[in-house]
Amino acid sequence: QVQLVESGGGLVQPGGSLRLSCAASGFTFSISTMRWYRQVPGKERELVALISTGGIPTYQAFLKGRFTISRDNAKSTVYLQMNSLKPEDTAVYYCKSDLMNAWGKGTLVTVSS
Repeated sequence: QVQLVESGGGLVQPGGSLRLSCAASGFTFSISTMRWYRQVPGKERELVALISTGGIPTYQAFLKGRFTISRDNAKSTVYLQMNSLKPEDTAVYYCKSDLMNAWGKGTLVTVSS
């Protein structure tokens, strides 16, 4: 079955960095556009970034160059490098495949001093 396992979240101070990973299985990862979303309790899940099958990234404008999405098709893994983190980046982060209607459990990122 489809599995998406996010990891790498944690507590970080403002201005710090984290690298999230999402290990995928149960589908052909290399032919799937992959997306990172985030959700704050009480708010709708929002798209953060996506990466095409060819490795072309697209970012939400509010990130202003702070995040980088990448993928390793050999490992069926998508990454999100997050730099210059702000308290407003605090959320549960999820990855998703465009091919599958499935979500992982997410990984919690908390940005706080």
